[in-house]
Amino acid sequence: MHDSTLPPHQSDSPLSFNDRLRAIDKRQQRTPGIRFIAAVLKKSGDDQAGHLAALISYYAFVSLFPLLLVLVTVLGFLLQGNTAKREEILHGTLGQIPLISDQLEHHSLSGSNLALVIGIVGALLAGMGITNATQEAFNRIWGVPFKARPDFIHLRLRGLGMLAILGTLSIISTVAAGYVGAASHGAVSVLAGVLVAFATNLALFMIAFKLLCAADLSWRELWIGVLVASIFWQLLQHLGGFYIDHVLKRTGPLYGVFAVVLGLLAWLYLGAQLTIYAAEVNVVLRHRLWPRTLLSDSLLDADKRALTFSAEVEERVHREDVQVTFKPRE
Repeated sequence: MHDSTLPPHQSDSPLSFNDRLRAIDKRQQRTPGIRFIAAVLKKSGDDQAGHLAALISYYAFVSLFPLLLVLVTVLGFLLQGNTAKREEILHGTLGQIPLISDQLEHHSLSGSNLALVIGIVGALLAGMGITNATQEAFNRIWGVPFKARPDFIHLRLRGLGMLAILGTLSIISTVAAGYVGAASHGAVSVLAGVLVAFATNLALFMIAFKLLCAADLSWRELWIGVLVASIFWQLLQHLGGFYIDHVLKRTGPLYGVFAVVLGLLAWLYLGAQLTIYAAEVNVVLRHRLWPRTLLSDSLLDADKRALTFSAEVEERVHREDVQVTFKPRE
């Protein structure tokens, strides 16, 4: 005789929401590829990658306007008396950007010593902000304690030197990618532009990943993240060219200002975020920080190593030694 007071069999009861989450988490831990991507995303969350990317993109955005001031001023010096070239610049690529084209339409393209000085100083300060923020991001990602990082002076000297190298490579890569985006070039020229841009991106990220971090890293440990970052950046450069060619050229003056500002902010933030993800790939590979759990009620060995890694970053003086212990699960 069946007793209705007995609890139903456990297998007959529906799974709770938490049980389903645990099942999904267990599945991702056992799935090759997925568990590695999950580990990279979890490590990025541990390092607050979104905040790091926001800081880098902020300095990158601020540096653009002094650089544009320098560009317009230098063109004014170089093109004095050359009416044909001035008209070509006015109606060319530079003239398609609403923020600049409106000014060029009402003011002549002329050089100014004061504007050149202000632009150079502003670009240097903002550019060093980019390199310093990137150094801080890479050091946090690689778990370099504060006590092992460069001091105030060496941090800025290294940033200034890297600004010259990385700035030059960035210009070459952007020009090559912009050349690819032009519809008037043949297939061979476009392919050559793609290869030049990609090779330059490889050199750019290899140097950045190696020299903007205080950790002792070998070139071999960096190549996978460098390859990922180069592919990401190449796609972003072509996307930016497409955006300018198909969106900005068709906007009115008022809407064009917002399109430029919002488009630049989104593009720079996405580029910084993808670069940090690429750097995280190298860290996860080197320290084998996978599989990771996506829940907080249980920790795997990789979780404990990653959390220890993040805690030891906070060592600020040489006599400070951070020790991490984990309580047993209750």
